[in-house]
Amino acid sequence: MSQYQTKAVHEGATTGDLQDDEVPATAKSAEDRKAASALASLDAAGNEETITSNKAQVDREAVNKAMESLGGSKSTSAPKAAPSKNIRVDDADVAMLVDQLELPKVKATELLRAHDGDATKAMRAWIKA
Repeated sequence: MSQYQTKAVHEGATTGDLQDDEVPATAKSAEDRKAASALASLDAAGNEETITSNKAQVDREAVNKAMESLGGSKSTSAPKAAPSKNIRVDDADVAMLVDQLELPKVKATELLRAHDGDATKAMRAWIKA
């Protein structure tokens, strides 16, 4: 009880399949020829290298613009650390910071040295940070 099919219908084919099979061997108009030539030039190996180099150049320019907008400098060298001051830190202040802020002794000492040995400034800075 199969249905009768016309000669134009092929078993398993869809309308999209039939249209794909009907590709003309030569382009019909000048526009078609231009489009075909543009597609062929995109497939050329030489153009792929040019495209990737252009993308790399654009990426570099975008990174440079972003860095400038963020205020970053063009040099990639790390900023130099400020010369360390030779500040005497009271052991009682270190013990207080260790107890109150629950810091390790080394970190408490560094915090006090950064704030000229003043425990009050060091605690305020730790709380604000």
